[in-house]
Amino acid sequence: MIVVTGGAGFIGSNLVAELCARGDAPVVVCDWMDAPEKSANLGKHRVEAQIEPGELWGWLDEHGDAVTAIFHMGASSSTVETNVDFILDTNLDYSLRLWRWCASNDVRLIYASSAATYGDGANGFVDDNDPAALASLKPLNLYGWSKMAFDLNAITLAHAGVQPPQWAGLKFFNVYGPNEYHKGGQRSLVVQLFQQISDAGGARLFRSHHPDYEDGGQLRDFVWVGDCVDIMLWLFDNPKVNGVYNVGTGRARSFADLARACFTAMGQAENIDYIDTPANIRAHYQYFTQADMTRLRAAGYATPPTALEDGVRRYIQDYLSTNDAHR
Repeated sequence: MIVVTGGAGFIGSNLVAELCARGDAPVVVCDWMDAPEKSANLGKHRVEAQIEPGELWGWLDEHGDAVTAIFHMGASSSTVETNVDFILDTNLDYSLRLWRWCASNDVRLIYASSAATYGDGANGFVDDNDPAALASLKPLNLYGWSKMAFDLNAITLAHAGVQPPQWAGLKFFNVYGPNEYHKGGQRSLVVQLFQQISDAGGARLFRSHHPDYEDGGQLRDFVWVGDCVDIMLWLFDNPKVNGVYNVGTGRARSFADLARACFTAMGQAENIDYIDTPANIRAHYQYFTQADMTRLRAAGYATPPTALEDGVRRYIQDYLSTNDAHR
């Protein structure tokens, strides 16, 4: 069996869809079913079982002998969460317990890290697996800090020989695609722009407050969720690959590019208004993110990324514009 924590969430449910389609092994989803959209994310796929996160340890006591791999996508992903104890328990302690269980039971572990570990990007976006380099990163929020802390623990434990037979942590950049409706204000900009254009015929983007960037020229590494799933399945098919890796396209694109791709996919003329970036986030606003994909390519992953225009068109025309936006 394959366990996917966070399997009803955004990236997790897209992974579950592909694992079920492949049929390599029964799939068990561990997640809180706390929103109807999350139930809908799994509605098209037959999974072996659904369990809540608090029940996982008892379930593993009974069924762990049949588990061959765990994809740990579950976490509190809110970038505005301020409850330190909650973040420590959910994103760090839970993950460390799962790591040690996998190490003790010879079960492979592929887990979600985040590009939020890079903070404002002042130290670059290179997925250096040296503990000193990792510890030098300065995340801007508790979420990013918790992901960095687990990456550092994973690398340190692996160096000490306390590790699963395969382990990989994935630093996802700006992911977009189906099954993200439950995320509310954390949904990708594609959804927000689609709704703005649908409702008002135009899009709103933040004005630049940085002299090196024009309005709409802020840059992000936007990555199609299908590419993230493809990388996870490639790792699953290559069990000798270990380490922490970036997951992006390796090419930053502007918010204006993203908006134009939305207008094109919707068959509408470009109409963009610019508004001031809110003062409370302006001082720490990121103007550039771009995944360095060198290490993953060197490990053997060769599939080219989905172009922004192609991913946005597919998302809008195949999902957002239909009566069923779930994969």
